Amino acid sequence: MDTEQEEMQFMGLYGVYRESYKIIFAWSKVFNKITLTLILPLSFIFLIHIEVSNILFGKILHNTQQMMETPQDTPQYHNLTNMLSSEWAIFILFKLLYFTFLLVFSLLSTSAAVYTVASIYTSREVTFSKVMNVVPKVWKRLMVTFLCTFVAFFAYNVMTLVVFVIWALAIGLRNGGVVVLVVLGMLYFAGFVYLTVVWQLASVVTVLEEDTCGVRAMMKTNELIKGRIGLTVLIFLKLVISFGLIQFLFKKTVVQGWKLGSVDRTIYGVVCLVLFSQLYLFQLVIQTVLYFVCKSYHHQNIDKSALSDHLEVYHGEYEPLKAKDVQMEECHV
Repeated sequence: MDTEQEEMQFMGLYGVYRESYKIIFAWSKVFNKITLTLILPLSFIFLIHIEVSNILFGKILHNTQQMMETPQDTPQYHNLTNMLSSEWAIFILFKLLYFTFLLVFSLLSTSAAVYTVASIYTSREVTFSKVMNVVPKVWKRLMVTFLCTFVAFFAYNVMTLVVFVIWALAIGLRNGGVVVLVVLGMLYFAGFVYLTVVWQLASVVTVLEEDTCGVRAMMKTNELIKGRIGLTVLIFLKLVISFGLIQFLFKKTVVQGWKLGSVDRTIYGVVCLVLFSQLYLFQLVIQTVLYFVCKSYHHQNIDKSALSDHLEVYHGEYEPLKAKDVQMEECHV
């Protein structure tokens, strides 16, 4: 990473993108191995679940429609009921397996990418074997942070549901109720985006800073993004739109069989898989770069030599960055 930390506080959208691209390009050998080992399987799991879910849920809808048109207390009706129960059980089991594997590969990918970027930042020699040696020791901390953010999202959605119920009972669609509904919807979306941004950067904090995971990582991230919230939200929204476009293309070309010329849907599937995996890697690198940008913005200069020592893999032991290694300094202009 050529940019000094003091200069990173002035980075905007273009600067963060450029720095991330430079890191990936300069260390493409390591990042390619991370992508093939962790990110590509994650991308495959995400995309294939769309196809499988469409098939399974399509059968459920078809049999549900048939059951509604079949007289009750008939052998055919009972057969359809049993079939639907089995199909719902398979569908739920598939979703549980999907979320489990997606979560595991997501945590492992985040650990690998953040550790790699931090090693590059400290000018350390980073190899794929070192990265994979550290990853299993970091993902458990990330799991704690994920569970805390999951609880936060759950509480947020419950509170939102309560607010919308109160709106429906007290105002409804009369007396300007539609305007209130729109405002509530916009506030919910803003809060959801903010929580997601906090979750993503809290993952970086969890990997790099000792004794900082879960709620502590979220609180630290909340303080860290102050003053740079506009940049972080803008980057997040652009990435979400990009992921959405890839998912839309996959649904249209692979799931629904839409064709452009004579191109087979398998080709579209491979293209979507490559695009998704590369974009996911780019997102992980951006998250780590944003961490250093926010640190620099708040004049929290990280001692590179200390960070380098803590990133050292020694007899399989991994030590994240301690709080004392972050020096709080005032910059006088």
